[in-house]
Amino acid sequence: MYNDKKILAIIPARGGSKGIPHKNIMDICGKPLIAYSIEAAKKSKYIDYTLVSTDDIEIKEVGLKHGAEVPFLRPESISNDVAKSIDVVIHAIDFLKDEEKEFDYVLLLQPTSPLRTYEDVDNAIETLMSNGEESLVSLCEVDENPVIMRTIENNKLKPIMEFKGDNLRRQELPKVYIFNGALYLNKVSMILNDKCFVNEKTIPYIMDRKKSVDIDNIIDAKLVALILKENGQCLK
Repeated sequence: MYNDKKILAIIPARGGSKGIPHKNIMDICGKPLIAYSIEAAKKSKYIDYTLVSTDDIEIKEVGLKHGAEVPFLRPESISNDVAKSIDVVIHAIDFLKDEEKEFDYVLLLQPTSPLRTYEDVDNAIETLMSNGEESLVSLCEVDENPVIMRTIENNKLKPIMEFKGDNLRRQELPKVYIFNGALYLNKVSMILNDKCFVNEKTIPYIMDRKKSVDIDNIIDAKLVALILKENGQCLK
């Protein structure tokens, strides 16, 4: 809770994964992947309820083992390849409301961002609350600036992003950011009314690129394991 505002953390983790089978509970440095996000929420000073939304009984058991609440198995209609995260969040909010558990804010923590810490969670909450806005999203600076990128049309180069300047020295290019998928923090009322995480009033929470690795394939997983080992966080 923050200033009498109750905060729900939702960790979406369906069983199906095309790239890595059962990716959300694969072993990363001695712990299942999803455990890192559960721990980030459980260690937070402000999170009141940590929920894993899954359609998979094995993921449910892992979630419970690591201290999350798993009060339902997610319906198949929002567990397929085309299911949207916003629908998963709304389903969880509605389910808890029927159980007489209501919250002011909801934080979406994707399990594929294991390097996001409880400090990031708390800092993001404090940032949003102090600004008085409805939503916050985490980003990191891009490595390759779109100003120097081109498409090809009719065998001619066309800029992706216009930039007015005398040269294209990297040090003088405008900073550009990308969603890193680690944190989406919203007022519950915004989620239910607008059915979106990000709008024109959303404020940023900037994260380091090293903490922004999103596990999509086995190479990403090995990189995360290497970073955790360098940080002394490997259990094996």
